[in-house]
Amino acid sequence: MVSDVENASIVHVMRHGQVENPTGVLYGRLPGFALSALGREMAERMGRYWAEVPLTHLRCSPLQRAQETMAPTAARHPDLTIVPDERVIEAENRFEGMTFGKDNAALRNPRMFWHMRNPLRPSWGEPYTAIAARMRAAIGDAAAAAGAGGQALIVSHQLPIWTARRAAEGKPFVHDPRRRQCTLCSVTSFTVRDGVITAVSYAEPVADLLPATSKRKFKVGT
Repeated sequence: MVSDVENASIVHVMRHGQVENPTGVLYGRLPGFALSALGREMAERMGRYWAEVPLTHLRCSPLQRAQETMAPTAARHPDLTIVPDERVIEAENRFEGMTFGKDNAALRNPRMFWHMRNPLRPSWGEPYTAIAARMRAAIGDAAAAAGAGGQALIVSHQLPIWTARRAAEGKPFVHDPRRRQCTLCSVTSFTVRDGVITAVSYAEPVADLLPATSKRKFKVGT
């Protein structure tokens, strides 16, 4: 893991584990979507992964799947309080609650065409710029709370994490969702020095548990 380097803070942003979702609903911010059995296994594995890391701050999305992913890690750091943070929640999405089905049939629904008029924003949900701004603020606050030389852990969601990374690396927000480097329980780590993100790294500690479909599954704004 990352050690204390020149008094920088490290903010690790972990995606949640697999969700129980047999019908393939785009659940977004909907309540009641818990981790699957595999997702719980991923979360337990990550609890062991973080056990020996000197974390100094924990922060989490308010959604159930994120909280359940954080729980095994928090149990191994009983001296830390989890800070709930709405700024690291899943992105807002007009397709929320819909089932895409085979070949993403929901995208061909004429009632949804208006929402797909501008993929640069994107018009189907929360603007990338808004996601980047709230994630940047949350990462900055987590770094400050972790302290110089400290390490914070945030549990969030794929699109917010990926957008934060694109912003930190100075890359365009528009992208192919199938090519996001942000698998289940992956860790995107931001080095923060004097309030500025100076480096980004990426790891997949539970790569051996990933379902094949999790790597190349296309859904708008997941």
